[in-house]
Amino acid sequence: MILNTVEMGEGPPLVLLHGLFGAARNWGALQKRLAARHRVLAMDLRNHGESPHAEGMAHAATARDVAETLHARGVSRAVVVGHSLGGKVAMALALHHPGFLAGLVVADIAPVRYPPALRGHVAAMRALPLKEGLTRREADAALAASVPDATIRAFLLQSLDLEASPPRWRLGLAEIHAAMPEIEDFREDGRYDGATLVIAGGRSDYIRGEHRPLFRRLFPAARFAVIEEAGHWVHAEKPNEFLALVQEFCGGAG
Repeated sequence: MILNTVEMGEGPPLVLLHGLFGAARNWGALQKRLAARHRVLAMDLRNHGESPHAEGMAHAATARDVAETLHARGVSRAVVVGHSLGGKVAMALALHHPGFLAGLVVADIAPVRYPPALRGHVAAMRALPLKEGLTRREADAALAASVPDATIRAFLLQSLDLEASPPRWRLGLAEIHAAMPEIEDFREDGRYDGATLVIAGGRSDYIRGEHRPLFRRLFPAARFAVIEEAGHWVHAEKPNEFLALVQEFCGGAG
């Protein structure tokens, strides 16, 4: 599968992979800043953004999408940065297609199985009546009971196309719903010996101390950094600190 890709800048290639329910555009301002030094490719993963919808979201399959897209764009090696689900895809890419990587950056996710905490978000979005004339306020109100956090609702609603007739989700919700066990899990094995940076949010519990031995087994060269006062959306909450870490890493990766 060839993924929809937003590309900007020139220089050493750098790939950005978003998290679950996100899209390439989520990297926005950060991509523009990175493009001052790099050819930056932000991709919509399958069933997200403007990329095709397809059954199955095992991380190896999604990583293959990224590899095929890089090949189609003439990119032989790149530093790959992935957040959350994108981090799992980036790790799978490193383990299955290491030749494509000049370095790996994993943002606030570990190579482990997580509990099914986000399935309610999928159910709430699927239950939203997509009627003509639907407003963002109405959609927000409809999601509120199942998704009480207003910030998360705003994030989810970025993928609702209210200009379409009738409104539509830019997400393959049926496919994501069916694939949630695969998305939550991480069964990839192997070893990637290349430069690896793992960035955690200091206020997030997605990466814990007990995960480090597993990281080191799969990624022996892994280094760890914590951005204090950042939660799970570490790159969005503390963009300057995140950018500094990525730029420093890119200076030594390769």
